[in-house]
Amino acid sequence: MASDILSTVVKPVHKEGYKFIAIFAAVTLVLFVIWQPLGWIGLGLTVWCYYFFRDPVRHVPAREGLLVSPADGVISLIEPAVPPAELGMGETALTRVSVFMNVFNCHVNRAPIGGQIVKIAYRPGKFLNASLDKASDDNERNWLVIQMADGQQVGVVQIAGLVARRILCEVQEGEMLGTGERFGMIRFGSRVDVYLPEGVEPLVSLGQVMISGETVIADLASNETRRMAEAI
Repeated sequence: MASDILSTVVKPVHKEGYKFIAIFAAVTLVLFVIWQPLGWIGLGLTVWCYYFFRDPVRHVPAREGLLVSPADGVISLIEPAVPPAELGMGETALTRVSVFMNVFNCHVNRAPIGGQIVKIAYRPGKFLNASLDKASDDNERNWLVIQMADGQQVGVVQIAGLVARRILCEVQEGEMLGTGERFGMIRFGSRVDVYLPEGVEPLVSLGQVMISGETVIADLASNETRRMAEAI
């Protein structure tokens, strides 16, 4: 029982977070020396920083054809959209599913589907609220194209947000990824877009809470129609 509680509270940390946690902790010590109430505020922020960079183990669905969420957060957009030219996926509108991450979500990004990374492109930009549709065109972002064994492609776009100031991509072109494998993260609030293959319907709804690497976005092997949901 004690070990279960401990594993719930204590999570692995992404290597990117160690330096930030150390900085927050050092500042907190100084604040305690200056004035104890400030120190407690600093401690709270240090704990938040630790949880921001958490990198928990995820249980990825194993069946072939399942496309999972690349990020923790909520579905903020589901709409047809022409993929960015940088993806090289043509000019036909595909279903775009956007997962918005707030500053309390885990920000480690995972591959929605297994395959080879055939393209990576980065572009600097603005830092608008990532939940806005305009962010797809104007914000700092990083594109990836994952090609499956059957030739189908899935586009993934990391988009910086209002607070985010760095997109981290930890993979390279030509690399193979399995479904749910980590490929990067975005610091401090952001969004990830997924462009589904033509004709594939999403199995999620607006406002739905997503778990990176676990929640199924679509089933490439199914002809199921788009799901609808209502808040109750």
